[in-house]
Amino acid sequence: MDVQLLTYLFVGGSFALYIGIAIWSRAGSTKEFYVAGGGVSPLANGAATAADWMSAASFISMAGIIAFAGYDASVYLMGWTGGYVLLAMLLAPYLRKFGKFTVPDFIGDRYYSNVARTVAVICVIFVSFTYVAGQMRGVGIVFARFLEVDVNVGVIIGMAIVFFYAVLGGMKGITYTQVAQYCVLIFAFLVPAVFLSIMMTGHVLPQTGFGATVLDAAGNDTGVYLLDRLDQIVQDLGFGAYTDGSKSTIDVFFITAALMCGTAGLPHVIVRFFTVPTVRDARISAGWALFFIALLYTTAPAVGAFARTNLIETVNNTEYQELPGWFYNWENSGLIGWLDKNNDGRVQMAAGDPFKGAPTFAGSREEATGDVGQRVITNAPTDNASEIYVDRDIMVLANPEIGNLPAWVIALVAAGGVAAALSTAAGLLLVISSAVSHDLLKKTLKPDISEKQELLAARLAAVVAIIIAGYFGINPPGFVAQVVAFAFGLAAASFFPVILMGIFYKRMNKEGAIAGMAVGLAFTFCYIVYFKFVSPELNTADNWLFGVSPEGIGTVGMILNFIVALVVSRVTAPPPEHIQHIVEDIRVPRGAGAAQAH
Repeated sequence: MDVQLLTYLFVGGSFALYIGIAIWSRAGSTKEFYVAGGGVSPLANGAATAADWMSAASFISMAGIIAFAGYDASVYLMGWTGGYVLLAMLLAPYLRKFGKFTVPDFIGDRYYSNVARTVAVICVIFVSFTYVAGQMRGVGIVFARFLEVDVNVGVIIGMAIVFFYAVLGGMKGITYTQVAQYCVLIFAFLVPAVFLSIMMTGHVLPQTGFGATVLDAAGNDTGVYLLDRLDQIVQDLGFGAYTDGSKSTIDVFFITAALMCGTAGLPHVIVRFFTVPTVRDARISAGWALFFIALLYTTAPAVGAFARTNLIETVNNTEYQELPGWFYNWENSGLIGWLDKNNDGRVQMAAGDPFKGAPTFAGSREEATGDVGQRVITNAPTDNASEIYVDRDIMVLANPEIGNLPAWVIALVAAGGVAAALSTAAGLLLVISSAVSHDLLKKTLKPDISEKQELLAARLAAVVAIIIAGYFGINPPGFVAQVVAFAFGLAAASFFPVILMGIFYKRMNKEGAIAGMAVGLAFTFCYIVYFKFVSPELNTADNWLFGVSPEGIGTVGMILNFIVALVVSRVTAPPPEHIQHIVEDIRVPRGAGAAQAH
C-alpha cells in the first residue's frame, strides 16, 4: 500500500474510534458533561491528562524547534515538564478538595465575588483561544500534507470531528476519547524514533541513542558522537553550534518560569483532577500522567537531533531534480521552499532566511518555470546565501519520510499528529464552554437556569468556540509551539498567583485577586501583541524589557500580579471569617486529629 492510502486508513480508523467512543460515552447530565461524572479510574485519567496536556505543540512542534534551536529549545522541555510536577504536587490535590471543577468557579467562591469570577472567565477565554489556535494549525498542517487537501479544508474536517465528540460527549466523551488518542500519539511518536535510533546509532532506546556514537552506511561504529557530528554539520553551514545556546540566561530563566507556572495554571489540565472519585485518586492519576508524559518528553531531543541530521545530509548540495519525493510533497503544501540564488540547480542550506517569511508560490508545479522545474516564488529573497525554507512544524511529521522509513510508519505519524491536536483542542473547547455556561450564565447572570438549559447552553457555547477556533486555524498567528508558549505566559500572569495565594494565603481577598489578575493579564497581553503584531521589527533583545522576550514575559506579568494582589489585599478589608476557615480546611488532610503531647 502507498502512503496516501495507508494514511486514509490510519486517520480514518482513528476518527471512527473517537466517534464510536463519543457515542458510547455521551453525557446525559451537567456533571457528566463537565467532569465525566467523577468516576474515571486513575490510570485512565492519567492517560487522558497526558493526551490533554501533550498537544500539537508537544507532538508536532517541540521536536521541530529542538531540531533547529538546539540547546535553546531546552526551555520547552524544562518548563512544560517542570510545570506539570508543580501542578500535580502544589495545586491539584487542594483544588480537588475545594471541590470546584473550573478555575473561575474556584476563584469566584474563594474570593466571594462574581466580579472575580467574571475576570477569571475572561482570562480563561483569552488563554484557551490562544492555546487552541496552535492546535488547529497543527490539524491543518497534517491534513495539508497527508490527505492532500487545502489547509483550510483540513481545519474544517478537524472542527467537525471535535464538534461531534466534544459537543455530544462533553468531558465524559472527551476523557475516554483522549485515552485512545494518547495510545495513538505515543505509539506514533515512539515507533519512528526507535527506528531512527537503531538505524543511526544502533541503540533501541532513542534516549540513549541521543548520546551515542553514529554508524556509517555499512553499520560500523564511526566513533563520532551524534551531537558532535551535528555540531560540525551546522557550523559548516554557518549556524552556531547545535549544543550552544544563543539566548541570554535571564531570558532562558523567564521563559522556563513562564512555561512552568503557565502549565500549573492551565484550566483544561486542572479540570482533569475532578474526573476521578477521590483526592487520593487525583494524586495517583497525576503520577500516571507524569509517567505517560515522560515517555514523549525524554524522546523529543533525540527526535530533533535525528531530524536535523537527516535533513541536512539528505537535502544539502543535492540536485533539485534528484531530491527524494517527500521534499516535493511538502513543497506542494507550502511548508518547504527552495530559491536557486546562484542558478546551479542545487539546494544549498545556510544560515539566514531566504524569503520574507514563508515562501509564497505563484502557480502549480505543472506551471513551473526554469530548467529545474522550480516554481515562481513571489516574495522577494533577503540578501544571504540560504536557499531553503523549512517550516519547523513539519519536522516530526516529515521525519519518517526523511529517514526513509516504511509507509505504515509515515501514516501512523499522521494519525498521531491529528490525535495530539484534537485531544487538546477538545479539552480547551470544553473549558471555554463550561466557563460560559457554568461560570458566567449559571453562577452569575442567570442562577435559576435549569440543568437541562445549562447543558444546552454548554453545547451551544462549544459550537461557537469551535467556529472561532477554526478561524484561528485558518489564520494562524505563528508556529504552533510559539503560539502555545504565549498561552502559557498568559496563564502564568493571570491564574497562577491567584490560585496559589487562594490556597496558601488566607489573607488574600477579592480586591487583591481581581486587581492582580487584571494587571497581570493586561500587561502580558499588551507586551506580546506589541512585539508580535504591532511592531515585529522591534522584536529584538535590545528592545525587550529587562532583556525578556515575549515568550518569557508571562513571568514578569506573574510577578506584577503577585505584587499588586499582595499590596491591594493589605490595604483593603480581609476576607470573611468563613472563607479563611475554608482555606485552612483544604490544606489539612481529611481525618487528621489534633497534635498530641508525648
